[in-house]
Amino acid sequence: MVEHSDEKLAHGWVETGPSLSRKVGAEMIGTFALVFCGCGAIVMSAMRRGALDTTGIGLVFGLVIMVMIYATGHISGAHFNPAVTIAFAVTKRFPWRQVPAYILGQIAAAILGAYVVSVLFVDHLQLAATRPSVDISDAFMIEVVITAFLMFVIKAVATDSRAVGQMAGLAIGGAVALGAMVTGPLTGASMNPARSIGPAMISGFHEHLWIYLIAPVVGACLGAIAYSAIRGDEACTPDDNAGGCC
Repeated sequence: MVEHSDEKLAHGWVETGPSLSRKVGAEMIGTFALVFCGCGAIVMSAMRRGALDTTGIGLVFGLVIMVMIYATGHISGAHFNPAVTIAFAVTKRFPWRQVPAYILGQIAAAILGAYVVSVLFVDHLQLAATRPSVDISDAFMIEVVITAFLMFVIKAVATDSRAVGQMAGLAIGGAVALGAMVTGPLTGASMNPARSIGPAMISGFHEHLWIYLIAPVVGACLGAIAYSAIRGDEACTPDDNAGGCC
């Protein structure tokens, strides 16, 4: 989730970075790791009678995001999340023509990750499916809020030259971990349509999936727009382009 050549492409500049296929490949590896490690941790903990508590599972999700950002951020931007990709496009930080390829890659990798977990933990993948334990309206709002918080952090550390870019992985991973720790028992703390689609497709548990498809996208767009508003994108000058301002 770092600034890369796609922003130049979005503004009509010459693209010199990795090809789209390599970017999508990096997105698939990162998303696979997220689902395999995160959902695997949930299932393993349930099978081993609480080997990991809510804090431990939250840390797993945060850590896998952090390490994959450092591993692939310079290639694809490390979105690993359709909601993040859409939010970047909405705020003109990512070219819309690449959005379908990114989302298809993310979803395919999430399904593959869920499938591998299902092979390792036969008949237990449903435990990793996101489902609300609160009212539907409350669950929707929770997913909107925590995804907005996550995207606000992503936009801050990934696109603003005034932020410490080297800390992006830690900051974003920390935001994911916090969201999972605080709201995991309430909604599953998806914040990511792909993360929910993968287990749902393989386990067949689709109830309330719509919440996890819509709410994260709404939240991510709100978070990205909120940061753009307080940063003041409209005040950027042409000279700021080199710093990732415009």
